[in-house]
Amino acid sequence: MAQPIIHKLEAESHVADALASYIADLSVKFIAANGSFSVVLSGGSLIDTLRKLVEPPYINSIDWSKWLIFFLDERVVPHDHLDSNCKLATDGFLCKVPIPKSNIYPIKEKLSPEEAANEYEQRLKDLVSKGTLKTSPKTGFAKFDLMLIGMGPDGHVASLFCWHFQRFEKTKWVTFITHSPKPPPPRITFTFPLINSASEIAMVVTGEDAADAIKVALGKNASVGYPLPVQKVKPEGNLTWFLDSAATSELD
Repeated sequence: MAQPIIHKLEAESHVADALASYIADLSVKFIAANGSFSVVLSGGSLIDTLRKLVEPPYINSIDWSKWLIFFLDERVVPHDHLDSNCKLATDGFLCKVPIPKSNIYPIKEKLSPEEAANEYEQRLKDLVSKGTLKTSPKTGFAKFDLMLIGMGPDGHVASLFCWHFQRFEKTKWVTFITHSPKPPPPRITFTFPLINSASEIAMVVTGEDAADAIKVALGKNASVGYPLPVQKVKPEGNLTWFLDSAATSELD
């Protein structure tokens, strides 16, 4: 793993600008190399931070038809539910760009959390078998081009929480949780082996409520003590942090 790149920016608006430029550059790179750009989204405030992508110059310079959209974790609710990450993304930047609907992969509705996780994993494996997604030669897991990941104030990523066994999963690509400490309780989530097989990971963290976890993850004592889930994000490829001054306010 290469050393992480850490962008410490003044305000969330600067994070949004830098993130848009970074994603647009990767889009060009991966489409030129592979004919597509596979992007994994988490929910929360990260979706709003993507807003600059749908403004000039990016909206007209990106080949949106080659994008493939997946979801890092998802609440097991209908797609039109207010808690749905798919709805959040669709109501946000996805409704403003011409990504074919067939290139967006939400979870299946009306399944139990376990069934939804198993179905999503099988769908990913089917896309690998068809050559739509690459695999990591190191792990054999699907290798996404870019994962866009946020972090909770407690240091969780995706729906991988500190004291829950899902963070230790080694063989499954997608797992589920029925008692998430953050509502709603039933969710599916990518596992760390799948997350860390990615070519590029962007950790996008803004706001003062993240400052304590950022101090643990990136401070001088980061290697001391029990690691937060965010500290298990160690991709085969590149890890780039996008942070505003509020999120880094506790760093020395």
